[in-house]
Amino acid sequence: MTIKDIARISGCSVSTISRVINDRPDVRPETKEHVLKVMREAGFTPNTNARQLKIQQSRSLVFVVKGTRNIFFSDFLVQLQRAATLYGYNGIVSYLDENANEIDAAEKILREIKPKGMIFLGGSVTNFQNGFANISVPSVLATLVSNELDFPNLSMVGVDDRAAAKAAVSHLIAQGHRKIAVLGGPATSFPSRMRRLGAQDAMEDAGLVFDDKLYGLCNYDFESAYHAMNSLLARRAEFTALFAMSDVIAFGAIRALVSAGLRVPEDVSVIGFDGITMSRYCVPVMTTIVQPSEQIALQSIELLVRQIEHGAPAQTITLQPELQQAAPILIEKGLQAAVTRTVTLAERVEAPVAAGQQLGTLTISANGETLAGIPIIAPQAIERLTWWELTCRLLRRLCMTMPEE
Repeated sequence: MTIKDIARISGCSVSTISRVINDRPDVRPETKEHVLKVMREAGFTPNTNARQLKIQQSRSLVFVVKGTRNIFFSDFLVQLQRAATLYGYNGIVSYLDENANEIDAAEKILREIKPKGMIFLGGSVTNFQNGFANISVPSVLATLVSNELDFPNLSMVGVDDRAAAKAAVSHLIAQGHRKIAVLGGPATSFPSRMRRLGAQDAMEDAGLVFDDKLYGLCNYDFESAYHAMNSLLARRAEFTALFAMSDVIAFGAIRALVSAGLRVPEDVSVIGFDGITMSRYCVPVMTTIVQPSEQIALQSIELLVRQIEHGAPAQTITLQPELQQAAPILIEKGLQAAVTRTVTLAERVEAPVAAGQQLGTLTISANGETLAGIPIIAPQAIERLTWWELTCRLLRRLCMTMPEE
């Protein structure tokens, strides 16, 4: 039995039956009581699942994720869901293959789900140029900013990929590297194209030539990066540093380098891109360009909600990434947090030691050349001298040299 049957039996319209089921106030009390009596006598139970689905659709956003194995997007989705919940919306995730057409998928989603808005995680500028005009709902392209796209219902939030990649390669050049390999996607991928151009910009500014033979083509996943690096090594490519266009690519490449008997960073320095959580907990800590993912997620949701609820115009927001390097040595209850070469005490330290006090300097050298001087910082107050003496003994075991007390 359906509400049409209840309408026929009660002599009321289908719209009236619907208003009674949804407990709308615009129904006369006697009519409401009559309809409810008919429903009880007929043993009719409203389809609450259908009602709930309709309610959810009225507050739903779809997140179209391009790339099923991109860990950066996995972390980013958590932040998007959290931000959407703050605004009273629920997110529906749709995963696509890295080479799929996200606009075709979005059109299908609009027909089936009818969400209030969409957020694209990754995408092809060409696909957007060719088909986004068919997408009618407010949308945001997150983690990608392009001046080649201009649609009234498409906002963009992300970093300047070209400038960020230039900063990454410039960092390697500043460390003395001249032969730098690059792993990334094809020119048809907008982020890959921009990051390659950024690498070229850095090399040109340093008077270097970008060597196409040192470019390894891969997808944004571990396995593809692993094979791309093995291909470079099989060609006997000579390089002392690697710029990986994502942290996932960097991890895949490092696995290949280590398998080939090379040490990271002693033989090959590696810098990634994205700043995924894993990059902060690997050993050694990965140097990488950190995208402000939490800020990108929050601003993407804010822009989308403004378009949905207030008809606000589309906007483009470009955020600044940060360079993540190995942190200063933190002495934490006997744990040495970095591989050291030479440690020099600032002076004889006596308890109590204040939090933030500099205890000495770590000097990293290679081939007689000083590469870095990093302060040794006490993260918290040290009340007992015996604790500090224990730390000194640990430092002696871990360092090449140590001054006498």
